[in-house]
Amino acid sequence: MSRYHALVPAAGSGSRFGAPSPKQYLQLDGKPLMWHTLATLAAVPAIERVALVISPGDEWFDSYHWDDIAKLEVHRVGGASRAESVQNGLAALAAADDDWVLVHDAARCCLSVAAVERLIATLADDPVGGLLALPVADTVKRANAEQRVSATVPRERLWLAQTPQMFRAGCLTEALARGPVDVITDEASAIEQLGLQPRLVEGEAQNFKVTWPRDLALAKALLATRRG
Repeated sequence: MSRYHALVPAAGSGSRFGAPSPKQYLQLDGKPLMWHTLATLAAVPAIERVALVISPGDEWFDSYHWDDIAKLEVHRVGGASRAESVQNGLAALAAADDDWVLVHDAARCCLSVAAVERLIATLADDPVGGLLALPVADTVKRANAEQRVSATVPRERLWLAQTPQMFRAGCLTEALARGPVDVITDEASAIEQLGLQPRLVEGEAQNFKVTWPRDLALAKALLATRRG
């Protein structure tokens, strides 16, 4: 019987955020931002292990308490890119080839348990795996070099990729090994290079990635509604 593991790459510097520490360590309700991410994944009954991948030179992790997150294991094997961190994390995780691995962005801290369980239930018997995503609702414009509209892009069948992205450990390991890692933007894109078609599972708008300072206030407000 296949087992389920979560893998969270968190070796990035978060330079776009302009903060003194990587954004995954920014404070959100008295906890590092990624504490909320890890706690949600650990709260999913089907997930047996939550593997966090951080940089070997991480200076912040040991400054915080993580003992209240069940199932957490830490691997200081982060690489120069997301794909490299996931690749190294898979090797450290040493899961069976048939096990499912759910790779999730550390900065998507408003993920819900319900969304993860829907992903798992939908893909449990899928031959490829897939990812949470949202259908594009707005009109899409393509810009030219002067940031003027060069075309309106039909939005039919366009989706915005989210995480977790869930694939068999063996298949994902093979896909990442084929590389090159510098052109792999997410796990699904690596799987696509094998000629496979990941399944899209509808996610939630609240499962956004904290990228800019203004996003932190929105994440705080969303988490507050859950407590209420």
